[in-house]
Amino acid sequence: MLKRAFYICALIAGLAGLGTSSARAVTVDVFAQANSSTGGAGALTGISLTFGQAFTVSAELTDLWNAGPLPRWSNADGLIAPLLATGSDDSGQLAGTPIGSIFSLHTQGGFTAPYGSLVGRIGSGDFFLVGTNFSDTANASGQLALYYWDSNNNDNTGSIAATISASAVPGPIVGAGLPGVVMALGGLIAWRRRRMAAA
Repeated sequence: MLKRAFYICALIAGLAGLGTSSARAVTVDVFAQANSSTGGAGALTGISLTFGQAFTVSAELTDLWNAGPLPRWSNADGLIAPLLATGSDDSGQLAGTPIGSIFSLHTQGGFTAPYGSLVGRIGSGDFFLVGTNFSDTANASGQLALYYWDSNNNDNTGSIAATISASAVPGPIVGAGLPGVVMALGGLIAWRRRRMAAA
């Protein structure tokens, strides 16, 4: 009876064939010039997502990059508010110097976001605003790429560090799937034959 229960459990596990892979987090440097949405290429994160999978992206509020001559410094939220130098920030300006300001929005590929903001794209899906703190589900399947949102990358400088964390997704269990089904069925057949022979 115990053997029969064992083989049935193995069969169920084989049919399921799925377990849970652990979540992973990575930090990627995104450059205002090289990874600009115009004239650059997205920073590949190495994180592959599936549609509907939960993930987060975060960047420090004090991590700054630049769209050109003053006042165009901002964090990953983009040029959405006046910003003064602290004297120790990435701009290198004296404390109190106006280094950031409010700029108009930039539209590209049917998507609109603030200049200087951190924007993401999964595979060939639509762009989406990431900013300094993003938490949502994937709108497409593929590798996540991150961009500096701008219409001209010639005078961009600086970079920000973005930390990406994706939720766990189903993954294969060693010994499960088709091999597990075959072994379990073989065990059940052998058990049944031994029982019939003993009768």
